Amino acid sequence: MFGFKLNRRRALLGAAAIVAAASLSQPAAAITPAEIKAKGKLVVGIQGDNPPWGFVTSAGKQDGFDAEMGALFAKELGVDVEFVPLEVNNRIPALTSGRVDILFATMAMLPDRAKAVQFSQPYNANAIVLIGPKDKSIKTNEDMAGLTISVAKGAAQDTQVTKNAPSTATIRRYDGDAASVQALASGQVDALGGNIFYLDRVEKAVPGKFENKLEFQKLYNGACTRLGEKEINVAVNEFIDKIKANGELKKIYDKWMKVPVPEFPKSLEGISFTAN
Repeated sequence: MFGFKLNRRRALLGAAAIVAAASLSQPAAAITPAEIKAKGKLVVGIQGDNPPWGFVTSAGKQDGFDAEMGALFAKELGVDVEFVPLEVNNRIPALTSGRVDILFATMAMLPDRAKAVQFSQPYNANAIVLIGPKDKSIKTNEDMAGLTISVAKGAAQDTQVTKNAPSTATIRRYDGDAASVQALASGQVDALGGNIFYLDRVEKAVPGKFENKLEFQKLYNGACTRLGEKEINVAVNEFIDKIKANGELKKIYDKWMKVPVPEFPKSLEGISFTAN
């Protein structure tokens, strides 16, 4: 009898584990603007340590370009905003698991990512570059030969440096942007794969030593929601149209990017701006 009870208990525990695992593997239930309004809060995934996009101030407040975008979208919905700081590698999992409602997280619009998340129309333009010493000539991909280059693991710069660097280059992959920038500033690497806005951070850490060298890829950033969530996708696209038209996007650009708002493409190959 004891053996029967023990086996039955094990069977029940095993069944419970299977159910739990299945629930974890299920995609998050769709969320609508009405549901967000009902709970009174928009949970925004954002990069936690990547100025000027998203970072925490000395007062403990999330700030930056994407932070203002997220806060403004929450205001448009008439709710409070809650920020969840994320690293590069856990941005998409945080969204698809339901940990956050939306990503304003420096999400470069790439076809492979569009298979996992629903992009909005673009709201920011960027470029992936190599940052290197001013006193070293790096004008072509071949000039990266022999260099040790830091990148944020899994980010667009990781892809582009890996694709373009000669086989004799050493690529060191770090968990996040801050660590890859620090590797350059501390002399652990010769060069850094990043975006056009990294140089400001490098300059603050090591003034006058580095500059943008090579441009690998022009990119656009979009907000991300889960696949199939039509209503919130419509809401965020209408929001972006509105802030383009009323000058709010220009104000955010002037404050954080310090460049004119670019012309955004109406379409990008392999990426739909609207949920099916």
